[in-house]
Amino acid sequence: MTEHNTDRDYPESTIPQGGVEPVPRRVRAVLGGRVVFDTVRAMYVWEWPYYPQYYIPRSDVDPDVLVDEQHVQHLKHGTAQRHGLRVGDVERPRSARVFTEEAEKGLAGTVRFDWAALDAWFEEDEEVFVHPRNPYTRVDALRSSRPVRIELDGVVLAESASPVMVFETGLPTRYYLDRTAVNFEHLEPTDTVTACPYKGRTSAYWSVRVGDELHPDLAWAYDFPTRQLLPVAGMVAFYNEKLDVIVDGERLPRPDTHFSR
Repeated sequence: MTEHNTDRDYPESTIPQGGVEPVPRRVRAVLGGRVVFDTVRAMYVWEWPYYPQYYIPRSDVDPDVLVDEQHVQHLKHGTAQRHGLRVGDVERPRSARVFTEEAEKGLAGTVRFDWAALDAWFEEDEEVFVHPRNPYTRVDALRSSRPVRIELDGVVLAESASPVMVFETGLPTRYYLDRTAVNFEHLEPTDTVTACPYKGRTSAYWSVRVGDELHPDLAWAYDFPTRQLLPVAGMVAFYNEKLDVIVDGERLPRPDTHFSR
């Protein structure tokens, strides 16, 4: 009989750690206004359980961008030659690994780029943020008539009978509420901006003040989310991990995730 984890109420990610799979999408990246690579032959490589990295065939990389730093590295997936990137006056040292013939099967002659070293990444013609999208992760935004109330230290921050619930593999359900359902008396805007491969880039963040205590960056909004998450456009969500969520009259336990820290 399969044992189930009863400490959470959402499914974990599929974990093909160490796996290598072909990417069926066109993948491109740019630096300093120049296309560094453009390929339909990328590989997904799971370096850790939650999402993969792209490994790009060197033959699809602009050779004039790579700068050989004459440094050999012995990595988990094989031996690689470390490279930097240069486009005009823009330099990104130590930001690419070119795998040699001693790499694992299917990875010889591929390049692994540091995500942050490039200005923008694209799957087909859509920009992708933070890291590649995991093909085994599903994200659904569903409208609901279950009433949701958000509280912190007994203070009601938001309440709605028409939330949008976002179900994302490996994360607790997020509850998005209309701005008119939020008590902004307790919210203070911040300059924080975050990005998500599946939802896009946030357009607003708020800290929450209850009494004399300020709780930083507990709420956010996507005014221009990805097309899959359009139902949450302009709505406000809160970190379940750091406050209380009451759904249909039931107070949910605070989940323990990396956002709890």
